[in-house]
Amino acid sequence: MAALETTRTDDPARGIALKCAAVALFVGMQAIVKAAAGAGVPPGEAVFFRSLFSLPVILLWLAATGHLHDGLRVRSVPGHLARGVFGTSAMGLRFLALGLLPLYEVQAIGYATPLLVVVFAVLFAGERVRLTRSLAVLLGLAGVLIVAWPNLGGMERSRAALVGTAAVLASAALAAMAQTMIRRLVEHEGTAAIVFWFAVSGVVLSALTAPFGWIWPGWWMATLLAVTGLVGGVAQIFLTASYRYADAGTVAPFDYTSLLWAIGIGMVLFDEAPDARTLAGAALVIGAGILVAVRERRLGLERRRARAAKSQEG
Repeated sequence: MAALETTRTDDPARGIALKCAAVALFVGMQAIVKAAAGAGVPPGEAVFFRSLFSLPVILLWLAATGHLHDGLRVRSVPGHLARGVFGTSAMGLRFLALGLLPLYEVQAIGYATPLLVVVFAVLFAGERVRLTRSLAVLLGLAGVLIVAWPNLGGMERSRAALVGTAAVLASAALAAMAQTMIRRLVEHEGTAAIVFWFAVSGVVLSALTAPFGWIWPGWWMATLLAVTGLVGGVAQIFLTASYRYADAGTVAPFDYTSLLWAIGIGMVLFDEAPDARTLAGAALVIGAGILVAVRERRLGLERRRARAAKSQEG
Protein backbone atom coordinates (compact mmCIF):
# COMPACT_ATOMS: atom_id res chain seq x y z
CA MET A 1 0.00 0.00 0.00
CA ALA A 2 1.07 3.53 -0.55
CA ALA A 3 1.71 6.03 2.16
CA LEU A 4 -0.75 8.63 3.38
CA GLU A 5 -0.16 12.23 2.47
CA THR A 6 1.46 13.84 5.49
CA THR A 7 3.75 16.67 6.43
CA ARG A 8 7.32 15.69 5.64
CA THR A 9 9.99 15.82 8.37
CA ASP A 10 13.51 14.97 7.28
CA ASP A 11 14.84 12.33 9.69
CA PRO A 12 16.21 9.46 7.59
CA ALA A 13 17.34 7.43 10.62
CA ARG A 14 13.82 7.40 12.05
CA GLY A 15 12.35 6.62 8.64
CA ILE A 16 14.68 3.66 8.21
CA ALA A 17 13.91 2.40 11.73
CA LEU A 18 10.17 2.55 11.06
CA LYS A 19 10.59 0.77 7.73
CA CYS A 20 12.64 -2.02 9.32
CA ALA A 21 10.03 -2.40 12.08
CA ALA A 22 7.27 -2.62 9.47
CA VAL A 23 9.16 -5.27 7.53
CA ALA A 24 9.74 -7.34 10.68
CA LEU A 25 6.03 -7.19 11.56
CA PHE A 26 4.99 -8.19 8.05
CA VAL A 27 7.29 -11.23 8.17
CA GLY A 28 5.93 -12.14 11.60
CA MET A 29 2.42 -11.91 10.18
CA GLN A 30 3.39 -14.26 7.37
CA ALA A 31 4.85 -16.70 9.88
CA ILE A 32 1.44 -16.86 11.59
CA VAL A 33 -0.22 -17.44 8.21
CA LYS A 34 2.25 -20.24 7.53
CA ALA A 35 1.44 -21.86 10.88
CA ALA A 36 -2.29 -21.51 10.11
CA ALA A 37 -1.79 -23.16 6.73
CA GLY A 38 -0.12 -26.07 8.50
CA ALA A 39 -3.25 -26.37 10.65
CA GLY A 40 -5.43 -26.62 7.54
CA VAL A 41 -6.63 -23.01 7.23
CA PRO A 42 -7.10 -22.24 3.50
CA PRO A 43 -5.48 -19.09 2.07
CA GLY A 44 -8.80 -17.39 1.32
CA GLU A 45 -9.81 -17.64 4.96
CA ALA A 46 -6.43 -16.28 6.08
CA VAL A 47 -6.84 -13.31 3.72
CA PHE A 48 -10.30 -12.66 5.21
CA PHE A 49 -8.97 -12.49 8.78
CA ARG A 50 -5.95 -10.45 7.68
CA SER A 51 -8.13 -7.89 5.92
CA LEU A 52 -11.02 -7.75 8.40
CA PHE A 53 -8.95 -7.20 11.52
CA SER A 54 -6.74 -4.59 9.87
CA LEU A 55 -9.78 -2.35 9.34
CA PRO A 56 -10.15 -1.19 12.99
CA VAL A 57 -6.46 -0.31 13.13
CA ILE A 58 -6.67 1.64 9.87
CA LEU A 59 -9.86 3.46 10.93
CA LEU A 60 -8.40 4.44 14.31
CA TRP A 61 -5.29 5.69 12.59
CA LEU A 62 -7.25 7.71 10.04
CA ALA A 63 -9.34 9.24 12.81
CA ALA A 64 -6.21 10.13 14.79
CA THR A 65 -4.62 11.80 11.75
CA GLY A 66 -7.79 13.61 10.69
CA HIS A 67 -8.31 11.65 7.47
CA LEU A 68 -11.39 9.65 8.49
CA HIS A 69 -13.90 11.79 6.60
CA ASP A 70 -12.14 13.27 3.60
CA GLY A 71 -9.59 10.49 3.23
CA LEU A 72 -12.11 7.81 2.25
CA ARG A 73 -13.61 9.63 -0.72
CA VAL A 74 -13.37 7.74 -3.99
CA ARG A 75 -13.19 9.25 -7.46
CA SER A 76 -12.46 6.11 -9.49
CA VAL A 77 -14.49 3.11 -8.33
CA PRO A 78 -13.25 0.91 -11.24
CA GLY A 79 -9.64 1.78 -10.37
CA HIS A 80 -10.10 0.71 -6.75
CA LEU A 81 -11.92 -2.45 -7.81
CA ALA A 82 -9.13 -3.43 -10.18
CA ARG A 83 -6.46 -2.68 -7.60
CA GLY A 84 -8.46 -4.71 -5.06
CA VAL A 85 -8.76 -7.72 -7.35
CA PHE A 86 -5.08 -7.77 -8.25
CA GLY A 87 -3.85 -7.02 -4.73
CA THR A 88 -6.15 -9.49 -2.98
CA SER A 89 -5.31 -12.21 -5.50
CA ALA A 90 -1.61 -11.56 -4.94
CA MET A 91 -2.09 -11.86 -1.18
CA GLY A 92 -4.07 -15.10 -1.51
CA LEU A 93 -1.44 -16.69 -3.73
CA ARG A 94 1.35 -15.62 -1.39
CA PHE A 95 -0.54 -17.14 1.55
CA LEU A 96 -0.96 -20.33 -0.48
CA ALA A 97 2.79 -20.41 -1.14
CA LEU A 98 3.54 -19.94 2.58
CA GLY A 99 1.87 -23.27 3.25
CA LEU A 100 3.97 -25.05 0.64
CA LEU A 101 7.45 -23.48 0.74
CA PRO A 102 9.96 -22.39 3.38
CA LEU A 103 9.39 -18.85 4.62
CA TYR A 104 12.76 -17.63 3.35
CA GLU A 105 12.08 -19.01 -0.12
CA VAL A 106 8.75 -17.19 -0.40
CA GLN A 107 10.52 -13.96 0.56
CA ALA A 108 13.38 -14.46 -1.91
CA ILE A 109 11.16 -15.28 -4.88
CA GLY A 110 8.74 -12.52 -3.92
CA TYR A 111 11.52 -9.99 -4.45
CA ALA A 112 10.62 -10.26 -8.13
CA THR A 113 7.79 -7.76 -7.51
CA PRO A 114 9.76 -4.46 -7.72
CA LEU A 115 11.60 -5.80 -10.76
CA LEU A 116 8.34 -6.64 -12.48
CA VAL A 117 7.01 -3.17 -11.65
CA VAL A 118 9.72 -1.80 -13.93
CA VAL A 119 8.77 -4.29 -16.67
CA PHE A 120 5.06 -3.43 -16.42
CA ALA A 121 5.82 0.30 -16.43
CA VAL A 122 7.38 -0.23 -19.85
CA LEU A 123 4.63 -2.49 -21.17
CA PHE A 124 1.57 -0.65 -19.87
CA ALA A 125 2.66 2.91 -19.09
CA GLY A 126 5.11 3.47 -21.92
CA GLU A 127 7.90 4.38 -19.50
CA ARG A 128 11.41 4.47 -20.89
CA VAL A 129 13.93 2.25 -19.13
CA ARG A 130 17.61 2.88 -19.73
CA LEU A 131 20.51 0.46 -19.63
CA THR A 132 21.16 0.54 -15.87
CA ARG A 133 17.65 -0.44 -14.85
CA SER A 134 17.35 -2.93 -17.72
CA LEU A 135 20.50 -4.77 -16.60
CA ALA A 136 19.36 -4.64 -12.97
CA VAL A 137 16.02 -6.21 -13.86
CA LEU A 138 17.68 -8.96 -15.89
CA LEU A 139 20.15 -9.74 -13.09
CA GLY A 140 17.38 -9.75 -10.50
CA LEU A 141 15.16 -12.06 -12.52
CA ALA A 142 18.15 -14.34 -13.02
CA GLY A 143 18.52 -14.46 -9.24
CA VAL A 144 14.84 -15.34 -8.85
CA LEU A 145 15.33 -18.13 -11.38
CA ILE A 146 18.31 -19.46 -9.41
CA VAL A 147 16.15 -19.69 -6.28
CA ALA A 148 13.09 -21.12 -8.03
CA TRP A 149 14.60 -23.42 -10.66
CA PRO A 150 15.03 -26.60 -8.57
CA ASN A 151 11.32 -26.48 -7.74
CA LEU A 152 10.21 -25.57 -11.25
CA GLY A 153 12.52 -28.14 -12.80
CA GLY A 154 11.43 -30.84 -10.40
CA MET A 155 15.02 -31.69 -9.49
CA GLU A 156 14.75 -31.49 -5.71
CA ARG A 157 11.28 -31.26 -4.36
CA SER A 158 7.67 -32.38 -4.66
CA ARG A 159 4.60 -31.32 -6.55
CA ALA A 160 3.76 -29.10 -3.56
CA ALA A 161 7.02 -27.19 -4.10
CA LEU A 162 6.17 -26.73 -7.78
CA VAL A 163 2.71 -25.39 -6.96
CA GLY A 164 4.11 -23.15 -4.21
CA THR A 165 6.77 -21.70 -6.47
CA ALA A 166 4.25 -21.06 -9.25
CA ALA A 167 1.95 -19.41 -6.69
CA VAL A 168 4.58 -17.02 -5.34
CA LEU A 169 5.73 -16.10 -8.86
CA ALA A 170 2.12 -15.38 -9.86
CA SER A 171 1.70 -13.43 -6.62
CA ALA A 172 4.75 -11.31 -7.46
CA ALA A 173 3.37 -10.54 -10.93
CA LEU A 174 -0.08 -9.62 -9.58
CA ALA A 175 1.45 -7.49 -6.82
CA ALA A 176 3.51 -5.68 -9.45
CA MET A 177 0.34 -5.03 -11.44
CA ALA A 178 -1.34 -3.70 -8.28
CA GLN A 179 1.59 -1.35 -7.64
CA THR A 180 1.45 -0.16 -11.24
CA MET A 181 -2.24 0.64 -10.70
CA ILE A 182 -1.44 2.50 -7.48
CA ARG A 183 0.92 4.73 -9.45
CA ARG A 184 -2.09 5.78 -11.53
CA LEU A 185 -4.52 5.97 -8.62
CA VAL A 186 -2.37 8.36 -6.59
CA GLU A 187 -2.69 10.91 -9.38
CA HIS A 188 -6.36 11.52 -8.45
CA GLU A 189 -7.08 9.47 -5.30
CA GLY A 190 -6.12 10.08 -1.70
CA THR A 191 -3.79 7.45 -0.35
CA ALA A 192 -5.99 6.99 2.71
CA ALA A 193 -8.73 5.82 0.37
CA ILE A 194 -6.34 3.44 -1.39
CA VAL A 195 -5.28 1.93 1.95
CA PHE A 196 -8.80 1.61 3.36
CA TRP A 197 -10.66 0.37 0.32
CA PHE A 198 -8.01 -2.23 -0.41
CA ALA A 199 -8.68 -3.72 3.03
CA VAL A 200 -12.42 -3.66 2.31
CA SER A 201 -11.79 -5.34 -1.05
CA GLY A 202 -9.80 -8.03 0.72
CA VAL A 203 -12.68 -8.75 3.10
CA VAL A 204 -15.30 -8.94 0.35
CA LEU A 205 -13.29 -10.88 -2.22
CA SER A 206 -11.86 -13.39 0.25
CA ALA A 207 -15.34 -14.01 1.69
CA LEU A 208 -16.34 -15.31 -1.75
CA THR A 209 -13.99 -18.26 -1.18
CA ALA A 210 -15.91 -19.40 1.93
CA PRO A 211 -17.79 -22.20 0.10
CA PHE A 212 -14.46 -23.67 -1.02
CA GLY A 213 -13.13 -25.35 2.10
CA TRP A 214 -13.17 -22.84 4.96
CA ILE A 215 -12.84 -24.47 8.37
CA TRP A 216 -13.54 -23.44 11.95
CA PRO A 217 -9.95 -23.07 13.12
CA GLY A 218 -10.66 -23.22 16.85
CA TRP A 219 -10.44 -20.29 19.25
CA TRP A 220 -6.65 -20.29 19.54
CA MET A 221 -6.03 -20.33 15.80
CA ALA A 222 -8.86 -17.85 15.19
CA THR A 223 -7.16 -15.51 17.68
CA LEU A 224 -3.84 -15.90 15.87
CA LEU A 225 -5.53 -15.16 12.54
CA ALA A 226 -7.09 -12.04 14.04
CA VAL A 227 -3.60 -11.05 15.19
CA THR A 228 -2.43 -11.16 11.55
CA GLY A 229 -4.85 -8.34 10.79
CA LEU A 230 -3.86 -6.30 13.83
CA VAL A 231 -0.14 -6.82 13.18
CA GLY A 232 -0.60 -6.09 9.49
CA GLY A 233 -2.47 -2.89 10.33
CA VAL A 234 0.25 -1.70 12.72
CA ALA A 235 2.92 -2.63 10.17
CA GLN A 236 1.06 -0.55 7.60
CA ILE A 237 1.09 2.44 9.94
CA PHE A 238 4.83 2.05 10.52
CA LEU A 239 5.42 1.69 6.78
CA THR A 240 3.39 4.81 6.05
CA ALA A 241 5.06 6.77 8.84
CA SER A 242 8.48 5.88 7.45
CA TYR A 243 7.71 7.98 4.37
CA ARG A 244 7.12 10.99 6.61
CA TYR A 245 10.76 10.99 7.64
CA ALA A 246 12.57 9.76 4.51
CA ASP A 247 11.84 9.49 0.80
CA ALA A 248 10.94 6.19 -0.84
CA GLY A 249 14.35 5.77 -2.42
CA THR A 250 16.03 5.95 0.97
CA VAL A 251 13.86 3.38 2.76
CA ALA A 252 13.14 1.01 -0.16
CA PRO A 253 16.36 -1.04 0.13
CA PHE A 254 15.43 -1.97 3.71
CA ASP A 255 12.60 -4.11 2.34
CA TYR A 256 15.28 -6.74 1.94
CA THR A 257 15.81 -7.07 5.68
CA SER A 258 12.74 -9.31 5.43
CA LEU A 259 15.00 -12.15 4.27
CA LEU A 260 17.00 -11.99 7.51
CA TRP A 261 13.80 -12.17 9.53
CA ALA A 262 12.44 -14.97 7.35
CA ILE A 263 15.61 -17.03 7.80
CA GLY A 264 15.69 -16.45 11.56
CA ILE A 265 11.99 -17.17 12.14
CA GLY A 266 12.09 -20.13 9.77
CA MET A 267 15.02 -21.72 11.59
CA VAL A 268 13.47 -21.22 15.05
CA LEU A 269 9.83 -22.05 14.37
CA PHE A 270 9.80 -24.24 11.27
CA ASP A 271 13.23 -25.89 11.22
CA GLU A 272 14.03 -24.30 7.85
CA ALA A 273 17.52 -23.32 6.74
CA PRO A 274 18.50 -21.95 3.31
CA ASP A 275 21.20 -23.59 1.21
CA ALA A 276 24.03 -21.79 -0.56
CA ARG A 277 22.17 -21.70 -3.89
CA THR A 278 19.19 -19.93 -2.35
CA LEU A 279 21.41 -17.40 -0.59
CA ALA A 280 23.36 -16.71 -3.80
CA GLY A 281 20.20 -16.19 -5.83
CA ALA A 282 18.69 -14.01 -3.11
CA ALA A 283 21.85 -11.89 -2.96
CA LEU A 284 21.63 -11.32 -6.71
CA VAL A 285 17.97 -10.31 -6.47
CA ILE A 286 18.63 -8.00 -3.51
CA GLY A 287 21.56 -6.32 -5.26
CA ALA A 288 19.45 -5.75 -8.36
CA GLY A 289 16.54 -4.45 -6.29
CA ILE A 290 18.74 -1.95 -4.47
CA LEU A 291 20.17 -0.79 -7.79
CA VAL A 292 16.65 -0.27 -9.15
CA ALA A 293 15.63 1.61 -5.98
CA VAL A 294 18.66 3.90 -6.18
CA ARG A 295 18.02 4.57 -9.85
CA GLU A 296 14.32 5.24 -9.19
CA ARG A 297 15.32 7.74 -6.50
CA ARG A 298 17.62 9.60 -8.89
CA LEU A 299 14.94 9.65 -11.58
CA GLY A 300 12.44 10.97 -9.04
CA LEU A 301 14.79 13.80 -8.10
CA GLU A 302 15.31 14.61 -11.78
CA ARG A 303 11.55 14.70 -12.38
CA ARG A 304 11.01 17.02 -9.40
CA ARG A 305 13.74 19.39 -10.60
CA ALA A 306 12.24 19.39 -14.10
CA ARG A 307 8.76 20.17 -12.73
CA ALA A 308 10.16 22.93 -10.52
CA ALA A 309 12.03 24.47 -13.48
CA LYS A 310 8.92 24.29 -15.64
CA SER A 311 6.76 25.98 -12.98
CA GLN A 312 9.31 28.78 -12.65
CA GLU A 313 9.30 29.31 -16.40
CA GLY A 314 5.52 29.47 -16.36
